[in-house]
Amino acid sequence: MHLLRRTLDFLGAAGHSVETVPTTGPNTAAAIAAESVARGADLILAAGGDGTINEVSNGMIGSEVALGILPAGTANVLAVELGLPRRMDRAAAALAGCVPERIAAGLLRNSEYPSGRFFLLMAGAGLDADIVHHLNPRRKAALGKVAYWIGGFAQLGRLLPEFTVDAGEASARVSFALLSRVRNYGGDIEITRHACLLDGDFALALFEGRSTFRYLKYLLAILARRLEHVSGARLLAASRAELIACGAERVFVQVDGEAAGWLPATVEIVPAALTLLTPPSYRARRNAVAAVPAYSWTHSRTR
Repeated sequence: MHLLRRTLDFLGAAGHSVETVPTTGPNTAAAIAAESVARGADLILAAGGDGTINEVSNGMIGSEVALGILPAGTANVLAVELGLPRRMDRAAAALAGCVPERIAAGLLRNSEYPSGRFFLLMAGAGLDADIVHHLNPRRKAALGKVAYWIGGFAQLGRLLPEFTVDAGEASARVSFALLSRVRNYGGDIEITRHACLLDGDFALALFEGRSTFRYLKYLLAILARRLEHVSGARLLAASRAELIACGAERVFVQVDGEAAGWLPATVEIVPAALTLLTPPSYRARRNAVAAVPAYSWTHSRTR
């Protein structure tokens, strides 16, 4: 609360007229953001973690109002991706130098969200979504990101349910699929290293195999930045994917680190969906990544 007060004082001293509207619980931020847009707000600042930012963005999709990020959550993947300071007050100071970028968003549709749920960062199905779905909220509050690692290693020895992913001409049977708009995954590691919010598609990572022990190999490859050379893993680009469970066992889905029901589901890109305040260095970094030879991104090996 002290940090939030300092942040508000800084914004006020910089000449901004700021109205604070606290959320009253889960799934309330979208309605607050939508109402703020309707009342004529010219900028909305989301103070919270990636889940809060996801909710706020769902109330802003399609509007011309810009979204600014004041990180205050567990992983803060979006803040890390953009290169913003991790402290809220320092991020507020950095916003003065940010520029508006019109970005695409992802849209998930399944039985939980038949009308669709938008997301800015990623959608995951299978292993990671199962961890998110069964995560103890008290453990998450107490341990932060460590709680996810505990949940992940607790999966060792389990046989994972499989599902099919159809994305354009690509089709695969997998136990984990990640459709990402960002490089960072959980703020610590990079799975889709060539993803970017300024692109018009998803970076799609597919992982085969029911045994969770196989994921130790995948994790080592990710840490070594050599995932594209590992059998059983594929890295692709796609603008739409359909995901269908292969058996009776439920396959969970997560978006932006929050539980979002289960398969079957479709995930697609919605172009020019939201205006996001980004540091100028972010576009410069994207231009540098675009110079990477295409084979290093699309190459895959399956056996």
